Parts: sequence; structure tokens; C-alpha cells
Amino acid sequence: MDVVSILRIAIRALARNKMRSALTMLGIIIGVGAVIAMVGVGQGARTQVQQQIAAMGSNLLFVGSGTVNRGGMHMGWGQTKTLVYSDMQAILRECPSVANAAPGSGTSNQVVFGNDNWATRINGTEPQYFDIRSWPFAQGTSFTQGDVETAANVAVIGETVRKNLFGATNPIGQTIRIVNLPFKVVGVLAPKGQSAAMGDDQDDVVFIPINTLLKKITGDTWLRYIMVSAVSREGSYAAQKQIAALLRDRHKIRPGQDDDFFVRNLADMADLADQAGSVMTLLLASIASVSLIVGGIGIMNIMLVSVTERTREIGVRMAIGATEGDVQWQFLIEAVVLSVMGGTAGIILGVGSCYLIAQTLEWPILISPLAIAVAALFSSAVGVFFGYYPARKAARLDPIEALRYE
Repeated sequence: MDVVSILRIAIRALARNKMRSALTMLGIIIGVGAVIAMVGVGQGARTQVQQQIAAMGSNLLFVGSGTVNRGGMHMGWGQTKTLVYSDMQAILRECPSVANAAPGSGTSNQVVFGNDNWATRINGTEPQYFDIRSWPFAQGTSFTQGDVETAANVAVIGETVRKNLFGATNPIGQTIRIVNLPFKVVGVLAPKGQSAAMGDDQDDVVFIPINTLLKKITGDTWLRYIMVSAVSREGSYAAQKQIAALLRDRHKIRPGQDDDFFVRNLADMADLADQAGSVMTLLLASIASVSLIVGGIGIMNIMLVSVTERTREIGVRMAIGATEGDVQWQFLIEAVVLSVMGGTAGIILGVGSCYLIAQTLEWPILISPLAIAVAALFSSAVGVFFGYYPARKAARLDPIEALRYE
């Protein structure tokens, strides 16, 4: 008997018990749909985290002043005063894997415009900082290197500061006050959103020239951090080693002594986030796959019942010339048809669920063609695996005993 004839008989047999067939497929439908939806949620979250990390800057390294030990208590980062502007110049000069660098320091203070005020971070840096961070401008431009050298009172503000101080007013050219000093707003940065690394609002910030901050506001002579851009993602690891070796030498740190600085590589953070995202996606898919196994057990159960109900039919087929292989193929194809039909409906349910989650809960969703293909193949494999035993049992029935069965 050819496969097409067996397939036609299988579909006819399943159609005789439409409700039972539909309920049997339900486990596969739920399983496949759950796998696709859970993988979509996991990969969407993973992609969003990677985008947030990428938004912080390309091939970025963060060199920060380190901690100090006071009375046996280690203070937080930024407490040492050994990281200076000449360190940044040496990094640019002596580290071949470094493409660019910008100094940085900061404080927190009230920013006033008219009758409105807002507490925010005041960061001092140089113009190349915005290129290193891949941070475009929504309005205006950056301050210049000449502004840095003359310690000019100019400022670039983030989107959060703009909304809270200016509302619908155009901030470019307006004057804000920081520590009773007037600053002219020359630029507004495009929104970056929440930081994947620290969880803080990246747009809640005001940038001013580094010399203006150090000379007129904080009075410091050291830097809290240096932002560094490596020549490539792969080169960031070499840059990290070169910077660490250079600063240990410049700060005269002897072997065995702790560093008075730290170098954080965003590539490490991206890799860690990617691994965590992969584990979460795998975990969600594994949990959802349990439904597929339950659905497969349901197929086996129904096929065993079907063999019992159709024992006499099997005997008649064998009596008129059907082989064991024909009978086995018939029941195996019935099981596969159940699982394939259930898998197809499950794919539709899973894709629909992804769009529903994205629309109602506003979660990031990424529908993976690979996940759909794997779910479809897995559902077919479930039909073959759980349908084999009932098919084999049907094929081994004694034709004489089968004909006598009532």
C-alpha cells in the first residue's frame, strides 16, 4: 500500500472522532505554542539588554579611580586621587589598542532655570566623550575643545533634564544656573534611556567642560574616570591589559600591591549578559517543552485505545492481504498526522501569543524562525516516538484472534 493511500485512511480514521482527535492535539498545540512564546520572550529580553549595552558606546572601557582602605573599611570607587589628566594622555600615547579617550569627573547639584529647578548629575568631560559613547545630539552641538581650555560656562543637557526644566521651550541658547554660576545651553543629547550596567537614567545629566567643573565647581585636581574607546571589540581586551600595565607603572604600584584604579570592559559585560540571556531562554524553552511530552503521552494513550477499538478492522485488513508493515505504517502515520496538525496550530498560537504579549504588556519579543522550525520538528518527532509502540502493537496482532475480537 502506498503512502498516499495510508495517509488518506489515517485522516479518515481521525475524522471519525473529531472531538477526541482535537483534544489529543491540544497537548501538542499548547506545547509548541508555549515553546515559541517563551523563546520569543527570552530572546527579546536578551536582544534588548545587548542593545542597551551597545548604546553605552562602541568598544568601550571604563577606567575608574579605585578604592581606599580607611581604618579597615574599603570605601567605594572614586575615592583615590591618583588618576589624573596626564594618565589619559599617556593612555592615548602609549596604548596601541586605544582609539580615543576622554577624561571625566562629576558631582551632583541643583540646576535652575527660571522658577524651575532639578537635582541631577553634573559631569565634566571633553567633546570626544560623545563620540566615544556614540551619543548623537537631538538639538544643538557639543561644546568645543576651546571651551575646555578656557573653562567656559557652557553646558550640554540630557533629555530628562530638558523635559523637567524647559518643557516645550527651546533650551538652545538659554541660561541655566549651577552652583550660582550661569551656563549657556549649547546642545541637547538624544535619549539613551536606562543604563544596562547600573540601571540609572543616562539622560538625567548635564555635561560641562572638564576644566570648568574642576576649577569652578569641585576644586579637584584629579579625575574620577576616563572613558576609553578601543580600536575594535577584540582589541578591547588588549587595550584593557595595556591600560592596566601602564597605570600600575605610572602610579608606581609594586608587584603584589592592589591597584588604585580599575578597568572595566563593556565587552565582558555584553558576553555575560549574552550568556545569562541564553540560559534564561533555554530554561523557558525547557519548561515549555514539558507540555510537548505530555501531549506525546496523550497521543500514545489515544492510539492504544484506537488499536483496541479497531482490532477487528485490523484483522480484516490482514486477512485480505495487508502486511504487518502496512498496519504499522497506518497507525504510525495517524500519530504523526495528529502531532503535525497540532504542531501547525501550535505555531500559529505561539506567534499570535508573541504579538499579543508585545502589544499588551509592551515586552520586547523576538520571534525566532529557528525556534519555529525546531518546535515543528520536535512535534513531528513526538508523533513518531509516541506513536511507534501503538503501531507496533497493532502490527503484531494475530489475524485470527483479531477477527474473533468483539
